[in-house]
Amino acid sequence: MGPAGDAPMELNGQNGHSNGAGKTRRRSSKQFDASLSLADFVVGESSDPILPPAGFTEWHAAASWEADLYEPQLLASAEPHTTIIYDGRARPVINLCSYNYLGLATHPTVVAAARGALDKYGVGACGSPVLSGMTDLHRELERRIAHFLGREDAIIFNSGFGGALGTISGLLRKTDVAILDNRSHLSLRDGAVLSRCRLERFEHNDPASLDAALGRRKGKRQLVVLEGIYSMDGDFAALPDLLEVADAHRTSVFIDEAHSMLACGAHGRGAAEQFGVEARIPLIYGTFSKAFAALGGFVAGPAETLDYLRFYAHPYVYSCALPPVIVAAILEALDVAGREPQLRSRLWENATYFREQANSLGIDTGASTTYIMPLIIGDRARMYRLGHELRRRGLFVAPVDYPAVPEDRICFRACVTAGHTRADLDEALNILQDTFVPELAHSL
Repeated sequence: MGPAGDAPMELNGQNGHSNGAGKTRRRSSKQFDASLSLADFVVGESSDPILPPAGFTEWHAAASWEADLYEPQLLASAEPHTTIIYDGRARPVINLCSYNYLGLATHPTVVAAARGALDKYGVGACGSPVLSGMTDLHRELERRIAHFLGREDAIIFNSGFGGALGTISGLLRKTDVAILDNRSHLSLRDGAVLSRCRLERFEHNDPASLDAALGRRKGKRQLVVLEGIYSMDGDFAALPDLLEVADAHRTSVFIDEAHSMLACGAHGRGAAEQFGVEARIPLIYGTFSKAFAALGGFVAGPAETLDYLRFYAHPYVYSCALPPVIVAAILEALDVAGREPQLRSRLWENATYFREQANSLGIDTGASTTYIMPLIIGDRARMYRLGHELRRRGLFVAPVDYPAVPEDRICFRACVTAGHTRADLDEALNILQDTFVPELAHSL
């Protein structure tokens, strides 16, 4: 049962639930133990490591009703209106799950660029970029990303998660210290763990806590790791205040702009541009799977740093390069974002409208100030019950369970895009008003 965020989750539920067609879906004969979570099945007890830990299979089967909300099958593109398989049949839904923030996944010129590259280069790169997977398109994308961000160089990865992990683990060593916000994405944490460096955390967006964390490791090489937008809360990093602290300690900063790249700042260069602090952050990471609407990741910064990473970032060295068809689509997406700034404007207008209307209904969207917003429930059983009801009514939002978020912040995550019309958003709000709001009132 996969999370909507960056950590595994616990599941809960009841013995039987209506599936919306007058039938009741029954659980296994084993009683579901709500006190258990994925954390209870990390270590196996048998002599064979291939076998899952005792009890996991029964626990997983007993939680099948909750698991039905995860890994939904889409039958169409990631548009504001799409179709998913739910309850065994195709169901049209308003899509508030997608990272397709600017609507570029189906933009005509982006699709045309991909088709052209498919004809010329075929499907796959068929080799590591170090050995045989690099094409002229890959080199062009590196140059274009570096120029776009005003950096000396850039390298691209075939995975957003792998690129973040590879950059952190490629730079840091076991005598170093990584200082991470306590809501950092798992890819960043895993990169620090893989490097075997010391890992310090500071309270989310808290300059005093960052100062204390840096102070605990004086004399060590330290790297402060931030995110432009935090994907569970939908809030920006407090960049000006946190950079003041890092500067005072003469510590370099790495920023992951996965959810902010192309969608934030006057030119789409991310949260660092939006806050006017680009020159103070030497290393910028981003992904192509969000506003670029494709796949992969990149890191941009000093040429000598990236020359080093080309040999020490293992996901770059030992993985197949991005397919040229994807690279061509990314190049065109970068062009479209530059020549159609109205897409960013529409994204922010939609986000502001939806958040304000949701708040007026009494829905708590937490600290969100962006197009990502939690719809907070704070109760697991209620969240899963509502999740099924929303799917039945045609609203597609992502369930987020503990420990991806604290138990009192269990929620749905809604992502608004530039492609949503006002009618789409109003229809989604009407569904929330009919289902979500009465549940909230009942819980008070």
